[in-house]
Amino acid sequence: MNRAAATAIWLAAITAATIGPPMKGLASAANPLGTWYTEGKDSQVRITNCGDALCGTIVWLKQPNDPKTGKPKTDTENADAAKRKRPLLGVAIVLGLKPSGTADQWKGQVYNPKDGNTYTGYFTMTGQDSAELKGCAFGFICKSQAWTRAK
Repeated sequence: MNRAAATAIWLAAITAATIGPPMKGLASAANPLGTWYTEGKDSQVRITNCGDALCGTIVWLKQPNDPKTGKPKTDTENADAAKRKRPLLGVAIVLGLKPSGTADQWKGQVYNPKDGNTYTGYFTMTGQDSAELKGCAFGFICKSQAWTRAK
């Protein structure tokens, strides 16, 4: 093996060791993992790997306490009455997102604590620090939010 070939192999090995393997199931162009402000910056959601999917949990609320009671806000609109007293902080709202087949887009479910319903959800990276979260009922009635990465 000549010196140039040995150097090329060595550089490839160093690069692979430094960069590491690609994240399983995630598009390589944009990385959705991290903490995101929801539209209006009323809350933050942390997107993490959960098995072979992506999940997101509320980790911060601009107004964490209910103004009527002064106590932490709870999941009062949840369809499951047993969950209505749980604090909103820590509630998973992005559920089981997997690559949709469209670049930089994942599909799964989205829970909306404002109405207590779960919808078909899409998380689409629109830039390195911007994304769109869309929830759809019946496959065609959809609402979207623009999210920005928290720094």
